[in-house]
Amino acid sequence: MVPHMFKKILIANRGEIACRVIKTARKMGIKTVAVYSDADIDAQHVEMADEAVHIGPPPAAQSYLLADKIIEACKATGAEAVHPGYGFLSERASFCQALKDNGIVFIGPNTRAIEAMGDKIESKKFANAAKVSTVPGYLGVIEDGEHAVKIANEIGYPVMIKASAGGGGKGMRIAWNDAECREGFTLSKNEAAASFGDDRVFVEKFIVDPRHIEIQVLGDKHGNVIYLGERECSIQRRNQKVIEEAPSPLLDAETRKKMGEQAVALAKAVDYDSAGTVEFVADQNKNFYFLEMNTRLQVEHPVTELITGIDLVEQMIRVAYGEKLAIEQKDVKLNGWAVESRIYAEDPFRNFLPSIGRLTRYRPPEEGTDGEITVRNDTGVTEGGEISMFYDPMIAKLVTHAPTRLEAIEAQADALDAFVIDGIQHNIPFLTSLMGHERWKSGKLSTGFIKEEYPDGFTGNVPHAEDQKLLAAVALSVEILRKDRLDNLPGRLRPHSGQMQDAWTVKIDGEYLDVSVPSGFVGMPLEFEVAFPGDAEPVTVSTRYQPGDLLWTGEIGERSITVQIRPVLNGVEMRYRGATSIGRAMSPRIAALEKLMPFKAPPDTSKYLLCPMPGLIISIDVAEGEEIKAGQTLAVVEAMKMQNVLRAERDCKVKAIKAKAGDSLAVDAVIIEFE
Repeated sequence: MVPHMFKKILIANRGEIACRVIKTARKMGIKTVAVYSDADIDAQHVEMADEAVHIGPPPAAQSYLLADKIIEACKATGAEAVHPGYGFLSERASFCQALKDNGIVFIGPNTRAIEAMGDKIESKKFANAAKVSTVPGYLGVIEDGEHAVKIANEIGYPVMIKASAGGGGKGMRIAWNDAECREGFTLSKNEAAASFGDDRVFVEKFIVDPRHIEIQVLGDKHGNVIYLGERECSIQRRNQKVIEEAPSPLLDAETRKKMGEQAVALAKAVDYDSAGTVEFVADQNKNFYFLEMNTRLQVEHPVTELITGIDLVEQMIRVAYGEKLAIEQKDVKLNGWAVESRIYAEDPFRNFLPSIGRLTRYRPPEEGTDGEITVRNDTGVTEGGEISMFYDPMIAKLVTHAPTRLEAIEAQADALDAFVIDGIQHNIPFLTSLMGHERWKSGKLSTGFIKEEYPDGFTGNVPHAEDQKLLAAVALSVEILRKDRLDNLPGRLRPHSGQMQDAWTVKIDGEYLDVSVPSGFVGMPLEFEVAFPGDAEPVTVSTRYQPGDLLWTGEIGERSITVQIRPVLNGVEMRYRGATSIGRAMSPRIAALEKLMPFKAPPDTSKYLLCPMPGLIISIDVAEGEEIKAGQTLAVVEAMKMQNVLRAERDCKVKAIKAKAGDSLAVDAVIIEFE
């Protein structure tokens, strides 16, 4: 226990961030209290905490968002302070004040700082006063569409019209001319009123090909504020971050210092006294402009922790207790590079629709440091746990650290390959694909990266020729071990013990490769040479894989690789570098006969509307016998509190309706049949 420190704190959150805070509190010798809803009774954060208090039914509005319930839980358990994590109540000034009124410490900034930075217009005024670089724009009240057009012409197109109280991309429009500006003003104002109950909007210059770069600041209650370098979060989808890294491949030391000093100036202007993040938008020429300040711990804080060696949660707790920062600006050193992937329960092959259900397998890669590579996995789930429809679909944050950016990216790709999740759909194939993308590896980023590089969505990677050979070697090794096990069954004749046939054909994704095994033996580890057509020399394959293992790890020639293995009929499914391949090793004679077999085409599902995800049917919007047009709404399905509109892809006629409002359907269940 740290002398003169809180004895017990409550974490007003759930999932991975609650688990993350508990780990640091435990390290500091501080007891922890978890809160949980009905849906989280068996959750990881409840298991990890010293005590847990039930606070209501699954919807967050009836549990995690109720300040009174949190305060009651503090009083019942004697918790002296509350860490809010991120989201939920973390940036609600009224919650901070309510805690103070009840003699409970808020592990976060003061009420004034939250209020000042929570309003986008007010925060920009503070930024201007603190001489922070801001995007050219108009912060006053905009009267109507014509007023917006006048302002836009003064600033210069393109402009962005944004809701003052906005977030998550709501109430935001880009205009390239007067007509779009008039329309955008009306739409943004209406969206802002509907989403936030506040219809104020402002207009600012839109940065073309922008990058999202943020500075981590840390302040105490004694006037000290420092910055801990930057994070780049430009890889986004629908305004939500997907990959984060620290430092940024764009910045140099001079630009970093300028951004950091401006972030500190803004923090000091509002007497900021905790961990916080000042977000900037930057262009490709390193010009940067203040965007907003997040007065809480960020989702992506681990990358900063790994390059600085500073535990941000520990610093937040110490500052909240009243301690002075023990770290000065000159003590902050950035070491190496860190990359973070957000692993979500969503189906990348179905336009990232949410996926819910039970984690029948959850085996993250091993955490720790091996040589110069560190792997960290911040998570709030375990095998057998359930991904609920009520909360954010994040499963984990996988972070890798290495001396250089490319080494950190390669380590991330390896760790993603070793991350086994079954039972639900997840975005690991997409994340792994990103790690191998040449533009990402070159650091030429922008917030439009995913839209530009994946304009038609994600359909999966296709292994290139060299990876096909690697996968063929893996499939061959799996078959050799399977055959050896069969040959060792009691009563089987085994005339050539330990030997293996030398001629093989390996089928990978429909392509046949004739290979030979000039030498080798079946043992532990399995080791053999394989010669591919066109290669000058055979390569050595070595692995400790055993039939039934989920991961194949080993060496093929000079490369160490990890491949996820799933048995399929007469073969093996292999997941590697964002691609899923089916492999089958056989004798050349069987391959010759197989090539003569007729091809069985998959069933035609074009005459059916299939449920794209597990969900609840909200409405069926057509009737049997109705003639429908392309684009017409057919049905609405709800999953994870998001309503998804299913539309007709072509003109057709409804033959039969197979589901009704209120039905809970599995993925690919038939909703409507067409003629």
